[in-house]
Formats: sequence, structure tokens, C-alpha cells
Amino acid sequence: MEKNNFLVKAINKNVRSSPRKLTLVCNFIKGKKADVALRDLEFTRKKIAKDVSKTVKSAIANAENNHQYDIDNLFVKEAFVGKSLVMKRYRPRAKGRASPIKKPFSRITIILEEKQQKKASK
Repeated sequence: MEKNNFLVKAINKNVRSSPRKLTLVCNFIKGKKADVALRDLEFTRKKIAKDVSKTVKSAIANAENNHQYDIDNLFVKEAFVGKSLVMKRYRPRAKGRASPIKKPFSRITIILEEKQQKKASK
């Protein structure tokens, strides 16, 4: 099994949004070129798209600075979201009761891949 050396990863931990909301945005950019994904995230109506955009920019910077990859050949291979911690708060209710409020955090992982351009030989 050959190991693919053309992968770059960026992880954004403790993003203050639920994984369910983030998954919608991450599925939207899977398989797209990195610059197209950034453009699409800029015009997405979801507020959390800004954090996903920051993570994609971080992955692009990792590819450029750490591995000297060509930015024009980068694609979003994987974009997935995992659960992180959950802040628990309580809200006062009627008759002296309290109801719990869960404020979830998420972890965004973006994996970029450099696809080599095949040159036609004559």
C-alpha cells in the first residue's frame, strides 16, 4: 500500500457551534478546488461559514509553507466535523425549577490534496 504524500490537514478545535450545523457547510465544499471553496464560503448565508473559511485558509497556508505545494492544484479531499466539549448551563423556570441548556462545541477538520496535472506528451 503506497502512502499518499500529497495530503495537508488543518484542524480548528473548540468552534462554538453544533456539529449538525457545521456538517451542512462542510459537505458543501467537499471535492471543490480550494479557491472555489473559499469563494463559495464567502457567499454562504450560514454564519459559521466564516470559521470553516478560516480553517481552509489555514490548510492552504500549511500546504504552501510546510510542503511547498502549488496552491492552484489543491482540492478539498475531506471536510468533516466532530464533537468537542459541551458547556452546561441552567435556566430558571417556573415554580423554582431549572432546565438545562447545552452549548455544544465542535472540531473542524479539513484535508486538502494536491492533484498533479498530467501533461500530454506529443
